[in-house]
Amino acid sequence: MILPQNFEQKIGFAQLRDMLEGLCLSPLGRQFVAKMSFQTKHDQLQKLLLQTDEFRFLLHSGADFPSQHYHDVNPHLVRASLPGAYLDVAAFFAVKMSLRTIRQALTFFTQAPEDLYPTLRLLGIGVQVDRNLLAALDKVVDDEGLVRDDASPLLRQLRQELITRQGLLRKQIAGILRHAKNEGWIPGDAEPTIRGGRLVLPVIAEHKRRVKGLIHDESASGQTVFIEPEAVFELNNDIKDLENAYQRELIRILTALTDQLRPHIPDLRKAYQYLGLLDFVRAKAILALRLEATLPALHPRPQMLWKKVRHPLLYLTFQNHAKDDPREVVPLDIELTPEQRILLISGPNAGGKSVSMKTVGLVQYMLQCGLLIPAGEGSEAGMFDDIFLDIGDEQSLENDLSTYSSHLLSMKQFVTLAGKRSLILIDEFGTGTEPVLGGAIAESVLEQLNRARSFGVITTHYTNLKNYAERTPGIVNGAMRYDPEQLQPLYRLEIGKPGSSFAIEIARKIGLPKQLVERATQLVGKDKIRYDRLLEGLEKEKADLEARTAEAAKQERRLKKAAQEYQDLKKYLDDTTLDVLRKAKQEAKLLLKDTNQQIEATIQEIRLGQADKEKTKEARGKLDTFVREKLQIEPPKPKATRELAEAGTLKAGDKVALIGQEGYGELMSVKGKTAEVSFGGMKTIVKVSQLEKLTRAEIREREKDAARRAPAQYSGFDTTGKMSGFSPTLDLRGERAEDALNKIMSYVDDAVMLGVPEIKILHGRGNGVLRQVVRDYLHRTRQVASVADEHADRGGDGATVAVLK
Repeated sequence: MILPQNFEQKIGFAQLRDMLEGLCLSPLGRQFVAKMSFQTKHDQLQKLLLQTDEFRFLLHSGADFPSQHYHDVNPHLVRASLPGAYLDVAAFFAVKMSLRTIRQALTFFTQAPEDLYPTLRLLGIGVQVDRNLLAALDKVVDDEGLVRDDASPLLRQLRQELITRQGLLRKQIAGILRHAKNEGWIPGDAEPTIRGGRLVLPVIAEHKRRVKGLIHDESASGQTVFIEPEAVFELNNDIKDLENAYQRELIRILTALTDQLRPHIPDLRKAYQYLGLLDFVRAKAILALRLEATLPALHPRPQMLWKKVRHPLLYLTFQNHAKDDPREVVPLDIELTPEQRILLISGPNAGGKSVSMKTVGLVQYMLQCGLLIPAGEGSEAGMFDDIFLDIGDEQSLENDLSTYSSHLLSMKQFVTLAGKRSLILIDEFGTGTEPVLGGAIAESVLEQLNRARSFGVITTHYTNLKNYAERTPGIVNGAMRYDPEQLQPLYRLEIGKPGSSFAIEIARKIGLPKQLVERATQLVGKDKIRYDRLLEGLEKEKADLEARTAEAAKQERRLKKAAQEYQDLKKYLDDTTLDVLRKAKQEAKLLLKDTNQQIEATIQEIRLGQADKEKTKEARGKLDTFVREKLQIEPPKPKATRELAEAGTLKAGDKVALIGQEGYGELMSVKGKTAEVSFGGMKTIVKVSQLEKLTRAEIREREKDAARRAPAQYSGFDTTGKMSGFSPTLDLRGERAEDALNKIMSYVDDAVMLGVPEIKILHGRGNGVLRQVVRDYLHRTRQVASVADEHADRGGDGATVAVLK
């Protein structure tokens, strides 16, 4: 039972029904929408929901399902059932195209995997579309809705003769028209027209006697008359006869086709019932996609375990105005069980109490009408036999009912009819009369409904009802969350505690005179104020705890993600290192093998050449080439020969070096076994036996080595230029971890070499991977004294500051 009679209008389901009608493709589907009703049988409802869910999956998958020509041909079938009657071409076109759609739908479900659309497949059982009938229709009417020329041999012949005669007629009348225009009898822009099924010319009225022929009509102004020239009488007569013959043959064909269709009418009615049902289920599936609705687990007993359920009309409204109104529907978690049957929702005005109650009623009614509901995955739903609603102002002047009287009348029906499979929905329970008495009556009604083990969602402001719910099994308090700081509703339902109306706080917020607010506080009493303030304090603590918990959860997710990415990167580097080492070893083995073979071949070649100087030189050249090409290194050059110094061979000006030393000097003089040598402008006395005489080649080689070992400022390294172009900040944001590691290694080396005291690396917050890579490297580098976050005003943990030793 559904109460009141206008339940659908009050709860908002009438709008959903209108939406469904608009989504249907034909009156066939709209008839099913009009018949859609509240289901109380579990098996029947489960079948309806599965049909919708399977079609939703079909549409979501993008499958090629027919979506055109859902024609309602039932009026044509009624006419065709009369003996002697026949259908026109347009009717046969609608029948043909819709039967083709039915046949395509049956084929689609037949060819689909059996486990993909099992419930939709069952809808087509017993539906037949005779192939011969479809072929007969297609033989007469084409896909554009026109009669085919070859529908019969006689029709083709008549059509060809008509075309021939009409061509002759146009040719003759064009000549007459041209002559009449030249004479000025017909306006220059006039063209032949049709009157009474015959081709005529528009002649100026004052010249009508100049054109011989039959006058068929004249214009409204009387200035033009339409004359059939005498010269085309016979052709027009022939054309008229051919058209009549063509029409007679067409009627014969249509009558025969209607006679062929008549025996199939019972099967066709069943087929069009199937087509209408497909249209209806398709519309429900489209609505489900728009609502992002799902199929909950359906139980035959009354219960609600809904996760993130949304009010469907609000959701569609916000979706349609997303650009102008960025608000979103706040989802609700609803739980009604045999142990917790009645939910008593309290909270401030405009806080969402009524919307929550309407959401429960509308979504449950949707479900039991066979529609998927806008609830999250994992939701469970039950079934009710009754839904009773009391909402709004139902005062009636005719019946002499006040608002409160109408509420009491509803309560009378509820306590009389409600049972353990009833869902009660009451908005602003107890209001409309003196608060103490209204609260007492409401509490007694609530007690009776609880005793009847009914389910329900009730909104109220009365404290006595909140207290009763707190101490009574089967009833649970619920509060609409509110921001006590901003005095703004959060539209979130929290089950388990009562809510405050925040009336005093709201009055103070909007600027009601202070003395009035204080007087109201005195009149209410300390206990009530203390109770509301306790609720307000709990609300603040709840909000703070939620914010901290959310931030902690967010940080934990970031850390887990960063740790996982770091582990993945480490594993990748380890695996890559092993692969590189393995490959290098293999290549080294191959190179060593090739090198040994080449050396052996060179030795063998020298032996065979019996140490001939040219042969040896050629073999050595081959070996050097092999070293350069295979090993990719330059073979060592033969060192310049050194001549050991002897007192008799030395003279002033010779270039000499101390044995074992890299530098060299100039001999100044020799005195017995000692010599005076100048090294870099410094003269020293050394023993001749410690010296060696250098050739020019050896001198050049030593000069090159000295140049390579010289400090940067003496070997072409521009320290000043490098320092001027060096930035103490390195930006790695957006870099991949491997690239960032290479860049920071080079950057730190430059900073150490240039003596920079402090550097800063920008890596951003992101998922934390870049920050981890940067800090791991800095901690491993000896030249880094300390690593820390940047100041909060300059980036915080999105940047790392390193002090260098």
